[in-house]
Amino acid sequence: MGNGILVVAEHDGGHFKKTAFELLSKARELAGTVGGPVTAVVIGHGDGAELGAYGATRVFTVQGAAFAHFEPVAYAMAMQAAIAAARPAVVLAPASPQAKDGFARLSARLGVGYATEVTELRAEGTQVVGRRPQYAGKTLSDVHIRGDLALFTVRPNSFPASQSGGGAAELVALDVAVDVAKLKTRVVSTEASSGDVVDLTEADRIVSGGRAVKSKEGFDEMIRPLAASIGASPGASRAAVDAGYAPHTEQVGQTGKVVNPSLYIAVGISGAIQHLAGMRTSKVIVTINKDPEAPIFALSTYGIVGDLFEICPLLTAEFKSALG
Repeated sequence: MGNGILVVAEHDGGHFKKTAFELLSKARELAGTVGGPVTAVVIGHGDGAELGAYGATRVFTVQGAAFAHFEPVAYAMAMQAAIAAARPAVVLAPASPQAKDGFARLSARLGVGYATEVTELRAEGTQVVGRRPQYAGKTLSDVHIRGDLALFTVRPNSFPASQSGGGAAELVALDVAVDVAKLKTRVVSTEASSGDVVDLTEADRIVSGGRAVKSKEGFDEMIRPLAASIGASPGASRAAVDAGYAPHTEQVGQTGKVVNPSLYIAVGISGAIQHLAGMRTSKVIVTINKDPEAPIFALSTYGIVGDLFEICPLLTAEFKSALG
């Protein structure tokens, strides 16, 4: 039986995503109760000593042509090797597209339990228990995983990141043999997103616009400046995306991206269940809508009933003035 917690530290071109620090901080907290070391695995990058500052005692690295880009079979093989080396009782990864794809395969390969989209983790004796939304976020369930190994993927922004004061972690390179020619998929090119806006799945603040913005020009003139004024990422409802007001990469909801920010501002969004499923775990929800009966008000922390074309410019000006 293993012990301790293994964290998947995702990165973008060698720069660790904040989910790596969030999960290591939470793993350190949990390990204080359930026991065992906190370790990390980095796939496709050869460093990670800096993760020691967040509590990782050892960092397992997996490199090679097969791991330069995400490939689900290669990912699962890398994770199997890391688990064999670390022998953890719990494995934590962000609820990213890569981890959710790879962990489903990993769970099947190892025959172990797996909980996805977790928003809370707690220790009960020597066991880690997860809490996750179900039925489009209408209810929450506690997940107890039987067996010697438990897999969890966790929504970004679920936990604060804090340094432990530790030094550099020990690096352990793992040799994982993968025949690239036998892999089912391959990446032929990549296209980086333009600008410096944080991806919606990791954004701490989001301003989303709905069909009520009426046009792409309305979206660009109301939503984007408001988002920029508070350092937020712009999002959109499916109706706004289908109408061509915003690209699909900015869609929030069941058929778009699931987000978990500290602040979510919904502008001209009525609150269809598919949209609520993608953002209802946001810490603070502010709604701007001229319809006082809009369903999203029932979920909101604060609500403003009024014309978005009047309110958005006023808020943008006030935020710019207050935040300098």
